[in-house]
Amino acid sequence: MVKANIFQGVEKKNRRAADVAATDAKAFHAVVDSRRSVRVYANDPVPQEVVDACLDAALKAPNSSNMQTWEIHHVVDPVKKQALIEACLSQPAAATAPELFVFVARPDLWKRNAGWMLELLNAQPKVPAAAYQYYKKIVPLAYSQGPFGLLAPFKWLFVNLRGLRKPTPRGPIGKKAVLAVAEKSSALASAHFMLAMRAHGFDTCPMEGLDSLRVKRILGLPRAAGITMAISAGRRAEEGVYGPRLRFDAKHFVFRH
Repeated sequence: MVKANIFQGVEKKNRRAADVAATDAKAFHAVVDSRRSVRVYANDPVPQEVVDACLDAALKAPNSSNMQTWEIHHVVDPVKKQALIEACLSQPAAATAPELFVFVARPDLWKRNAGWMLELLNAQPKVPAAAYQYYKKIVPLAYSQGPFGLLAPFKWLFVNLRGLRKPTPRGPIGKKAVLAVAEKSSALASAHFMLAMRAHGFDTCPMEGLDSLRVKRILGLPRAAGITMAISAGRRAEEGVYGPRLRFDAKHFVFRH
């Protein structure tokens, strides 16, 4: 409904390609092809300007409804860093890394962020009324689950009854589903960050092998937060990559309909 109000009739127009910044496809694929999960790092430091540029790239990642329900924690305090290494099971990818980051999903911040979006829209000229409606009505409807999640069964019933008649978004329903939405956005930011590091000549390793409860305690995070992954960063050591990249045949994963 909201999308139709904003883009009503666009499919019938003569649509010409927009002028956008030139890109270098070969350079991009060189970054993708040279990115590896590095298990052992050299002692070389990562310049702060590189860290800042890669964090900026992460925050430019696409995300659900531009709600930006994420946080990135750059752990630099020596005591916290050692605690984080231990929470990451003391694996070499963490223990040898010059820099450690934790990407966090924060679905509990949706109300604050929706308010920020409304403030940003108010500062823009000629914003469609449907955009305001989206953040005032649609976002609360999607993210709010009521006290103790009591609204979830009613939302489930509503969307399934409506879905009998017309295409209907089926979620998120329940706190776990809202967390999953935020986790997807946080994961996209993680990918942007890792590719940006490689573009600057540095390497990364995403780590899910960690004690998420301990990580939350180290970072002072609430229960509602989700640890998407920890990411170490640095310059790979000579023995830092264990072997060649192994991928199954694309025919098992890519389908054309």
